[in-house]
Amino acid sequence: MAAMEIATSFVVARRRGHGLTSFPGPFPLSLDDAYAIQRAAIDLWPDAIAGWKVGRLTPALADRFGTDRFVGPVFEAGVTRLDGGGEADFPVFVGGSAAFEAEYIMVLREDQPPQQAGFVRDRARGLIGSIRIGVEVAGSPLAVMPDLDSLASIADLGNNNGQIVGPEIPLAALDDPCGMTCATSIDGVLVRSASAADLPGGPMTAFAFALDQCDRLGLPLKAGQFVSTGAVTGMHWIGAGQRCVADFGAFGRIACLAVPVGRA
Repeated sequence: MAAMEIATSFVVARRRGHGLTSFPGPFPLSLDDAYAIQRAAIDLWPDAIAGWKVGRLTPALADRFGTDRFVGPVFEAGVTRLDGGGEADFPVFVGGSAAFEAEYIMVLREDQPPQQAGFVRDRARGLIGSIRIGVEVAGSPLAVMPDLDSLASIADLGNNNGQIVGPEIPLAALDDPCGMTCATSIDGVLVRSASAADLPGGPMTAFAFALDQCDRLGLPLKAGQFVSTGAVTGMHWIGAGQRCVADFGAFGRIACLAVPVGRA
């Protein structure tokens, strides 16, 4: 089955809001295969890209491919702005899967320039116009996504189902990733506290990776687009009806209610 056929299955499931019980075709065996499915799905999706999420490859895949991260698109219609507090809806596919991920978001101040070599941290930092706290709405209509390796996540639009974008924080926060803290609670129970320094290489390494990978994909970032740099406290699988809070300390907090969308 061609990449376009697999991508079509994912796109139809997402747009109609129905779950998938298994991967819809031969499983991708390489990063190129997985990104080919993702690119086909991007071409089918009727919305502009607002930004990109950065995820982590499973350790076995990181060893095999020599890289430990991947990217996936975040579309405009899936972005929720939450500057003034309150509780955001966190959509969960009925018959699918979802994970709450607290993240720091880098917003580009200018278009990503053409490059001849990989982005280094200092060069990447010069492209950042602002930083915000946020939550990735990780999710897929694929019910077994939690049991599969990261190639499945890449293929299904990065296992992304939206982004909650919170308040802006000082750019100087990047000087002390240990101070970029977060505590995640689910249904009132603290599940983990961590900081951006716990991300391998920190958030700037994730941001530079996204610039490189998007350039390789032929989709360089534009001014105003963002990169969500990775789950500070990890992936937390949740279901409809659960309440989740990402507390970024002095930078603010984001509260969400997981709401069902679609049908099994």
